[in-house]
Amino acid sequence: MAKTVIMDHPLIQHKIGIIREKDTSSKEFREMISEVAMLMCYEASRELPLEEVEIETPICHTVVKRLVGKKMAVVPILRAGLGMVEGVLTIIPAAKVGHIGLYRDPETLEPVEYYCKLPSDIASREIFVTDPMLATGGSATAAITMLKEKGARKIHFMCILAAPEGIRKMHEIHPDVDLFVGALDDHLNDHGYIVPGLGDAGDRIFGTK
Repeated sequence: MAKTVIMDHPLIQHKIGIIREKDTSSKEFREMISEVAMLMCYEASRELPLEEVEIETPICHTVVKRLVGKKMAVVPILRAGLGMVEGVLTIIPAAKVGHIGLYRDPETLEPVEYYCKLPSDIASREIFVTDPMLATGGSATAAITMLKEKGARKIHFMCILAAPEGIRKMHEIHPDVDLFVGALDDHLNDHGYIVPGLGDAGDRIFGTK
């Protein structure tokens, strides 16, 4: 079974505390989301495979380590997942970017697909799916199912906040996908929002409250 990693780095926890505050501006919220994603990606990429390569330094011949293949992709779940892309690309600038568009039906809370555009070689890439919130798990599991239908196999999911309900659903439907979570919150309320949470991440990123 895949693992769930709850980030305990002080910088990540500090920045999550800032984005939880209701009076944090959209500008600062966007900046913090990107910075948290960058720090999380640093941790999430810890187990990427390395190979030894012979090179010449200005001093002598030596052997260094490089990422195997260097074929990675970041796939945000629109629209809120876009806020995490820049932070991931800061760490992995050569990664390609795909997009999956899903929205949650307010009545059923089930995901509805409206867009999917992925790199043509997505099946051969190590993929980081991003979405700030893992609430019911509906959108995340649907997005990963779409990726698997396109042939993707090496998939990781990164979110800033998660509810226990979402983590359970992810493990149930996609037990092969590692989860990297900034903070694990208490529960979902009757509207499917994470508690204590931070509100609607998409609205706060794009200023559309």
